[in-house]
Amino acid sequence: MTDSYVDSIIKNATVYQGPNSQPHVIDVAIDKDSIVAIGDCTQLQAKHNYDATGLVLAPGFIDVHTHDDLEVLNNPHMLNKVSQGVTTVIAGNCGISAVPYRQGEAPVDPINLLGEKNKFVYQDLNDYRNAFECALPSVNLAMLVGHTSLRAYVMQDLTRPARDDEIDLMKQLLGTAMVQGALGLSTGLAYYNAKGASQSEVNALAKVVKPYDGIYTTHLRTEFQGILDAMDEAFATASYADIPLVISHIKCAGQENWGRAAQVLQHLDKQREHQDIGCDCYPYAASSSTLDLNQVSEHTEIFITWSKSHPKMAQQSLNDIATKWQLSLLDAAKKLQPAGAVYHCMLEDDVKQFLSYKHSMIGSDGLPCDPHPHPRLWGTFPRVLGHYCNDKKTLPLALAIHKMTALPAARFKLQRRGEIKVGYFADLVLFNPKKVQDQATYNKPKAQALGIEYVWVNGTLSFVAGANTDTIVNYGRAGQFLARSSTDE
Repeated sequence: MTDSYVDSIIKNATVYQGPNSQPHVIDVAIDKDSIVAIGDCTQLQAKHNYDATGLVLAPGFIDVHTHDDLEVLNNPHMLNKVSQGVTTVIAGNCGISAVPYRQGEAPVDPINLLGEKNKFVYQDLNDYRNAFECALPSVNLAMLVGHTSLRAYVMQDLTRPARDDEIDLMKQLLGTAMVQGALGLSTGLAYYNAKGASQSEVNALAKVVKPYDGIYTTHLRTEFQGILDAMDEAFATASYADIPLVISHIKCAGQENWGRAAQVLQHLDKQREHQDIGCDCYPYAASSSTLDLNQVSEHTEIFITWSKSHPKMAQQSLNDIATKWQLSLLDAAKKLQPAGAVYHCMLEDDVKQFLSYKHSMIGSDGLPCDPHPHPRLWGTFPRVLGHYCNDKKTLPLALAIHKMTALPAARFKLQRRGEIKVGYFADLVLFNPKKVQDQATYNKPKAQALGIEYVWVNGTLSFVAGANTDTIVNYGRAGQFLARSSTDE
């Protein structure tokens, strides 16, 4: 900032500074990639001035649970994220990450959710970081290392526990990734190619991230009736390694499990007295992944999003497909493999309880490569603000913003992000609190939300309301790779 000139001033913005805060109106000045003044900025002059009267200015939203590892390279403008106000994504969740990967190998389930075989070309995190910097995506990205990706690198048969020599190789790969800036380890123990792993295997890997101040995130071994035991396993692993834990997309899945949110949260709170534990969730009563035969049930509506063996059956319910083929649900699911699906497997009241829990963060868990994705890919953050804050009064706006910004920044140790403070990076979203609303639906999932007016990433204007796939190219791309031990600490 020189001679009282700055790049941009956002004037008369309504700001919430904490989970229980009341709104106050301030000006915010941006110069280069940072916030340089807050409060009354009338003494400053700017190249660009924005009147934010009646609008809320928040730190850029942090999507803590994504599978954007390769998407940020394939589609660097990231319209599905910046149009929601998302400025930072955490990739490498559920045990699947784009690195490390042995080139030439076909990605196994569920790593195939990230992209096609020819997209997996990054042997280590440094290779990936170089590609990220060349692509210059619109969003910041931090990376977890996936347990299943480690297994796929060193094992042929992923259905069994790893041998000691294989665990040693995985530890070496994970250690290298941590040196290169990874945030920590993720697991997806519910998946076919990971559930054969023993707890001692996972414990040994979790221990690797401790010297690097890393974190452990987990898609639990089950989110159905055995969820409390699965949580205990996660608690034990994080305790063994003495590292923080995040339970991914916490839920009570399956009709027989409905109504247990209070019990699950009580179990979590009790353990939080002894451990550093958090969780994330998404604002929908349906999940999405590859088609899992173990989840096929007459009590769960399952929508097929893609099928490699029978592509013409996509975008239909499994029940309708089974009827057409005159097969049982399970046999129809087997015939469709490999395939993707949306599972309507949750109770709305449970979803509300997880969303309003004071220690939960918001993560979309969207699948950008899915030809007919779950609406959470485009709608998660506006849905929380519009549907759950405004319409349902499930949680206050100040708490919702906190869950999307300061809380995840602290949980994942993202330095100088997640708050509106002088010296912090200018990741900002300006939205209309009365009009913000998701538009993506299960039938038409690729739809921009309403009410997101402006988005800045590292001080660069990256989205303006009305931008589409044609006009988004007119806005800047200034995303940074957020290494665990980056120079911005």
